Amino acid sequence: MNKIAVVGTGYVGLVTGTCFAETGNHVTCIDIDEAKVNKMRSGEVPIYEPNLETYFDRNIAAGRLQFTTSLEDGIRDAEIIFLALPTPPGEDGSADLSYILGVAEELGKLIKDFKVIVDKSTVPVGTAEKVEAAIKKNTSLEFAVVSNPEFLREGFAVSDFMKPDRVVLGTSNEKAKNIMEKLYKPFVRQGNPIYFMDEKSAELTKYAANSFLATKITFMNEVANFCELVGADIDKVRAGIGSDTRIGKRFLFPGIGYGGSCFPKDVQALVRSGNDAGYTFEILKSVIQINQNQKTILFPKIRNYFKGSLEGKRIAVWGLAFKPDTDDIREAPSLYLIEKLLESGAKICAYDPEAMGNVKAVLGDSIDYAGDEYSVLKNCDALLICTEWGIFRNPDFNKIKESLKELVIFDGRNLFDTEEMNSKGFYYSSIGRKLIEQL
Repeated sequence: MNKIAVVGTGYVGLVTGTCFAETGNHVTCIDIDEAKVNKMRSGEVPIYEPNLETYFDRNIAAGRLQFTTSLEDGIRDAEIIFLALPTPPGEDGSADLSYILGVAEELGKLIKDFKVIVDKSTVPVGTAEKVEAAIKKNTSLEFAVVSNPEFLREGFAVSDFMKPDRVVLGTSNEKAKNIMEKLYKPFVRQGNPIYFMDEKSAELTKYAANSFLATKITFMNEVANFCELVGADIDKVRAGIGSDTRIGKRFLFPGIGYGGSCFPKDVQALVRSGNDAGYTFEILKSVIQINQNQKTILFPKIRNYFKGSLEGKRIAVWGLAFKPDTDDIREAPSLYLIEKLLESGAKICAYDPEAMGNVKAVLGDSIDYAGDEYSVLKNCDALLICTEWGIFRNPDFNKIKESLKELVIFDGRNLFDTEEMNSKGFYYSSIGRKLIEQL
């Protein structure tokens, strides 16, 4: 059993703390938001993540998972301190390290014995050195800084943590290496690797992984856009190239761009880090621009269908989160499309199983919200699909027909078969596939 402190209770911090508690460790999660801490103490999970609530409740009941607003109290008995703090992008794309370095300076004032300080946040190359220097400002005691980037997919974060593809640990300290290896041993019993490397390589591994995946998605979106021009079918192209084991089948689905807290921020930060080092990531600069354009790729299609005028048109939206199985709306394509539609005079009614509260906090009453996937369609001129939630994949098309004023669907996630939709009488416009007019 280890005594662990986790500073920050966002997606990464709360999943990290809860999952470590699930394997028998004693974990104290620390957050400056007193209202949030009080809610967690009372058993309320502040984020939506499948299976998190089960572990959360179980470990609070067992006394293995606790919460505090006091950094001093939270780290007092901990041997390992995880920093899971936000690193938001600045205007120039660089990662803001002020939260991490601020806590690091405070740790220097508070630690009384050897501690392993772990960078769990996604941070630029060289951050471990900065954290070490910040701590040393206020202490001469021995400590170690480890880079341990997270590889958690929202919607699958708990399973990703409990059964990781790999664990990456960057440290040059042998004592810290032994402690971290023992900590992660229960999570890799099936033989998945723990990679030990230097701190800078570990930091870059996370940025490189996310940037590669973002590039793969963006490439497929480019191919999909080209398919529409030449009459090819992106689904057939995807199957054809995905069977090549060098390419693989994952991250080949076209759509209206990537969003979330990781890909946009990490690609920008790697470009900025390159600039700082005198290197230009030309591919990644293109990825950023292309993805931004892709988020609103459906807007001209919608406008053209309504003969150039959206004034007074009412559009139903299925899905607001940037991906299914999360309530995260950061950089969600839905928000960009809704903004364009509102600017053009359209009215919006939206439904999402989990993200409507977060959207309402941003958009307020500028759009309407519905209680389910069918009531959102009432008196609407078209349906726009932005997130591929499972409940949208096999809907009751008769109910859709009864509610929509026109049988028009713009699908940003390619949920349905084009010929089947045509046979049902729908005007169905998707991504990278031939538009088949109504029979």
